[in-house]
Amino acid sequence: MDLPRPVLLAAVLLVAVLVGPWLARVAVRLAGRDDAAVPTAIRSVIMTALLAGLLAGAVELTGVRPATLAMAWAAGAAVVLGAVDLASHRLPDRVTFPAYAVVGTALLADAAVLGSWTALLRAVLAGGAAFALSAGVAAIAPGALGYGDVKLLGLLGLVLGWAGWGVLLAGVFLGLLTGALVSLVLVTARRAGWRTALPLGPPLLVGAVLALALAEAHLG
Repeated sequence: MDLPRPVLLAAVLLVAVLVGPWLARVAVRLAGRDDAAVPTAIRSVIMTALLAGLLAGAVELTGVRPATLAMAWAAGAAVVLGAVDLASHRLPDRVTFPAYAVVGTALLADAAVLGSWTALLRAVLAGGAAFALSAGVAAIAPGALGYGDVKLLGLLGLVLGWAGWGVLLAGVFLGLLTGALVSLVLVTARRAGWRTALPLGPPLLVGAVLALALAEAHLG
């Protein structure tokens, strides 16, 4: 579907404004395990802005097609997962598992409608490989990788693999690099020690976003 760029951007902004505050509320309630928790205004604004940027990137990468829903849902899940992991060092299954279902279904619909079967197969293989390899690391070194991170990496493998093997490798590399740089900065600033456990989810999500942005720039 070919829509004028201003129409697409206006639709993205509208969705972000409507959904962003709700995602902020979901995030604080999951982080605090409190169904009555309410996010601050600044948190709602920040998460809405992040969602708007990610949705715009999803549309730029895919245009308007079934796969756009996969990227958009992954964007919303990323905003919530990142916020919860920063606050409570958890990546809740209540966000990750539905994201698997929606992303997988949307990519299957994309293949059925547009014939992108090769991309779908690559996505499934990439997701399975990312999950299996990270699960192996978690089993060998539980302190290095949690099972929430394993499930997140499987989801990121599904999303990044659809865009390409190179995008997947770049996303994982950039995520680990981001995590290492953040840790180094915190240690240097004496905000953390070398043994301090830091959430891995946000750096992995940042790496995925950077990889997809680079892929979009290359395709463009």
